Amino acid sequence: MPSREAATPPTAFLDVAGRTVRYTAAGSGPPVLLLHGLDRSLADWAPLQAALPDHRLIAIDVPGFGRSQPLPDCRLDSLTGHVERVLDRLEVLSTVHVVGNSLGGAIAMQLTAHAPERVASLALLNSAGFGREVTWALRILDLPLIWRLLLRPGEGNARLTERSLFHDPDFATPERIAAAVALARREGAARTLRQVARDLGSWRGVRSDWRARLLAEISALDTPTLVVWGTHDRIFPARHLINAASALPRARTHLFPRTGHLPQIERTEETAVLLSSFWNGL
Repeated sequence: MPSREAATPPTAFLDVAGRTVRYTAAGSGPPVLLLHGLDRSLADWAPLQAALPDHRLIAIDVPGFGRSQPLPDCRLDSLTGHVERVLDRLEVLSTVHVVGNSLGGAIAMQLTAHAPERVASLALLNSAGFGREVTWALRILDLPLIWRLLLRPGEGNARLTERSLFHDPDFATPERIAAAVALARREGAARTLRQVARDLGSWRGVRSDWRARLLAEISALDTPTLVVWGTHDRIFPARHLINAASALPRARTHLFPRTGHLPQIERTEETAVLLSSFWNGL
């Protein structure tokens, strides 16, 4: 039985272009940048950081989420530019392996397209960008008034959201639910979430313009790429892995059975082995 919790390594804060960014770094060796999903935090990477001590795993709170301050502009290219400035402030001068989950996958792809010389490899876990289909919980954010009810901070909403992320409901622990409630109560959290969601999608689903552009740019590069999915993802359906294999024919792909939207938590050891094999084979 896998561990349901892992302690987040000690966190620190950086001033990046006048905005506070929370980050944590664990392990030693080649650097790895970990980018979480929409309305999540660096805590999602704690199990994987514990499982991969032979790399320097750097997890950050994406601007506007976790304990990082939001940006005035929440578009994908702005978030990505700020992430690149975080690498500069951390003096990560060598190429970095980039791992992104959900929204973090879109940021990881944008970073690779904008600065391919900085990216040693790209690993995308249940990433945004491979199809229009997305949970209705995110589509509703495009609708006036209703989004305020959906994003009202409280234990009930947090419990439903956490359970939707996993195939095994035991991973939606009381600790994770409490952490989600605390983050949802931060001033401006709901508005930032809605702004990012509306930049990337609408009530019809994930927008095609940025997806098509970004996938074309990534497919034209030689960046080694791994795409991972869970069969029981309720946010982005597992058939998006087929789309990924078609759009990025040189990428390696892997499908975890009985797994939801966060394989780095629900399949920590298997994900660590998969990533280690991917990196060691470069």
